[in-house]
Amino acid sequence: MTKWVYSFGGGRADGGADDKNLLGGKGANLAEMSGLGLPVPPGFTLSTEVCTAYYDQGETYPDGLRDQLAAALAAVEQTVGATFGDHDNPLLVSVRSGARASMPGMMDTVLNLGLNDQTAAGLATQSGNERFAWDSYRRFIQMYSDVVLGIDHFHFEELLEIHKENKGLQLDTDLSAEDLRDLVGQFKAKVEEEGGGSFPQDVNEQLWGAVGAVFGSWQNARAVTYRRLHDIPASWGTAVNIQAMVFGNMGDDSATGVAFTRDPSTGERRFFGEYLINAQGEDVVAGIRTPQHLTLAARQAANDDKPSLEEVMPQVFSELEAIYQRLEAHYRDMQDIEFTVQNNILYMLQTRSGKRTAEAAIRIAVEMANEGLLDRREAIQRVDPNSLDQLLHPTLDPDAARQIITRGLPASPGATTGKVVFSADQAEAQAEQGEDILLVRIETSPEDIHGMHAARGILTARGGMTSHAAVVARGMGRPCVSGAGQLRIDYQSQTMRIGDITVAAGDILTIDGGTGEVMLGGVATIQPKLSGDFGTLMGWADEIRQLGIRTNAETPAEAEVALKFGAEGIGLCRTEHMFFDADRILAVREMILARDLAGREAALAKILPMQRQDFVDLFTIMADLPVTIRLLDPPLHEFLPNSDDELAQLSAVTGATADDLRHRANELHEYNPMLGHRGCRLGISHPEIYEMQARAIFEAAAIVGAEQGRSVVPEVMIPLIAGKEEFTFLQARIAVVAEQVAGEKGVELDYLIGTMIELPRAALRAGEIAEAAEFFSFGTNDLTQTVFGISRDDSAGFLEDYNHKGILDADPFATLDIDGVGELVRLAAERGRRTREDLKLGICGEHGGDPASIRFCHSIGLDYVSCSPFRVPIARLAAAQAAVG
Repeated sequence: MTKWVYSFGGGRADGGADDKNLLGGKGANLAEMSGLGLPVPPGFTLSTEVCTAYYDQGETYPDGLRDQLAAALAAVEQTVGATFGDHDNPLLVSVRSGARASMPGMMDTVLNLGLNDQTAAGLATQSGNERFAWDSYRRFIQMYSDVVLGIDHFHFEELLEIHKENKGLQLDTDLSAEDLRDLVGQFKAKVEEEGGGSFPQDVNEQLWGAVGAVFGSWQNARAVTYRRLHDIPASWGTAVNIQAMVFGNMGDDSATGVAFTRDPSTGERRFFGEYLINAQGEDVVAGIRTPQHLTLAARQAANDDKPSLEEVMPQVFSELEAIYQRLEAHYRDMQDIEFTVQNNILYMLQTRSGKRTAEAAIRIAVEMANEGLLDRREAIQRVDPNSLDQLLHPTLDPDAARQIITRGLPASPGATTGKVVFSADQAEAQAEQGEDILLVRIETSPEDIHGMHAARGILTARGGMTSHAAVVARGMGRPCVSGAGQLRIDYQSQTMRIGDITVAAGDILTIDGGTGEVMLGGVATIQPKLSGDFGTLMGWADEIRQLGIRTNAETPAEAEVALKFGAEGIGLCRTEHMFFDADRILAVREMILARDLAGREAALAKILPMQRQDFVDLFTIMADLPVTIRLLDPPLHEFLPNSDDELAQLSAVTGATADDLRHRANELHEYNPMLGHRGCRLGISHPEIYEMQARAIFEAAAIVGAEQGRSVVPEVMIPLIAGKEEFTFLQARIAVVAEQVAGEKGVELDYLIGTMIELPRAALRAGEIAEAAEFFSFGTNDLTQTVFGISRDDSAGFLEDYNHKGILDADPFATLDIDGVGELVRLAAERGRRTREDLKLGICGEHGGDPASIRFCHSIGLDYVSCSPFRVPIARLAAAQAAVG
């Protein structure tokens, strides 16, 4: 019989940390902590295989599951000494999700399960704490109704707030046992009103309802969105963890908290976290109450007058400190832990590798390597290459003027400016229109994830450093200020107030997630400085990686940025981008609209000195690093004027009437220009265009070579060839120009002529093309278009459907399609090198900055990848990780 249920607790477990795929992250780590002898409440895990079977069988449970669950529950009852559903000595359990990849807040949880009218009374008698029992029951009704019965939690929050207001109370903890009993009655009445039936009193019905809801939450909207954003396959499924409850809400000798073994924002080696007295776990992460600091040092640094856990419960704190040190040493990574204190007894509820900012990830990896916990190869694997984006963009200029209107907690570092919006839906809608958005909420919830992803930053009035907003923002790399308690937000009027200042939707605010400052209007920024731990980690990566890292750049500014980030040359210089400059577009248009060769050559003569200077600048900046220059690629109509003013300006230069120019533009019109008269086809029809560009390249190489006393070796790339004949036709003409320039300048020119492989036929004929071509650069943007037969400019709408429906795992324009496009790249590389052993191979599409695509490039033996300047550090780290394997 298939084993569906795995037990843990009492110093033993049916699995461990290595069973994450089967037990999910939470279940595997609960089992591991149990095996280590840590104080873990007993429980059991329904494996991810149950989730897979549940969906494969039309949302029904597999045979044998109910019997195995009943046996595991009986074992928990025996360990705890309480019975599930017993009126006098009831066992209560929590039901929590636990996927193999951490998805904080994305799926559902039910606490205090097993309470009904009889067991609540029994719990009150058995514990001697009537307030605690009714507090637990009202929490359970609210959570179960929301998660299982589909009755929105705001109904219950409204009743709670009205009751406190009527009683003149501020905090939930001010409510008496009588208040809470009364609220339980109101909550049950609300369930009947909204749900059409009474709240379930059968504890087994409650349990299976919660299990079904947790499995169902794997497919809820927020979980689906999170998986899409973090590339988590739907096929993985989630586990369900059922565990004996321990209670942090039993009074002033009980508490609950969340802690990190190092600071998740900065990476500093200090115990970091928050707790609440007389509370349950959701109170901390949901931001319902502002939590207190764990350590005395953190409290003093924040000038907070509320006592730390270290002061309130010194013995418990000492035990917690010893456990966190043991867990970090055991897992060899920064841990995010959840704990509960019941009657001064510490219990561990979770440990996992903690979410962290890029800055923190780098510092932790470097310091752990220096401490001997990791070696350097392991250290570079601990940093997500894509997270480096957080470090590569501007921060606030410390000297810039700013009007600080309030401060909150520095929940996720980075700074941003944006238009204020008050809902996640509005954030998403306005961001899609290209606006920079700042999402402002009283507190965020998992339902806000789409708006948080769309926004440039997040500002909340409630919540601590481990609230939902803080954790999710750090994972996304979004700046976040949480717990800005002076904010008074009115969703109905779409305004927020700070004292006498009112900010409306659409107004501009700036937040600094590193300091917690909130500023009115925009604030100037400065470029990031990459040094210290970042430089150390990049140095280790460079020692390990085998792929070269080049950049795609056309301007001196882009080239200089790329060099600063560690680029080892230019892998793609798109010359057409240079043609759009205001000082030359008229000459380019004059060349395109010319009726004969003489007219085109006259216009090209105007462009030549400007194009030559472009290459002089690039060769000078790049010094002795390689520069690959792609000759003109796009169809000519892209350069033609669209407005009447532009037509009039061109008419004045050329002497042609505006009507003649419109007629000529219509003659150049194509129905499918991306497969039309472009790339090498232009060079074959009009060789003079490529000859001008070749002359500009070789003259620039001669000039810089003479100035710097070295040989400049340009790499000239012919785009969009389908076969050898096109290539050799243009190669011969480029070589003639090189000979002419060498003779005129009295120098020897060294250069390479290669091609872009971006058509399936070119990939198939690569062996033949390599007889003439000295390098291949795979243009995977166009290769993906031509392999799939779809336009990347028009595919966004339906590719998302393909991803959601499991037809494609990822957008093929973002991550290389290994099975199709990748197979052609592999085949072309093999055939090319079979012909020419020293054939230089690279990739220059957008995939050159994508870590998954870089792993593939490493695996097939390419020489380099080329990407945009700000992706260069990402590519360096990803290439090192590919080399480690």
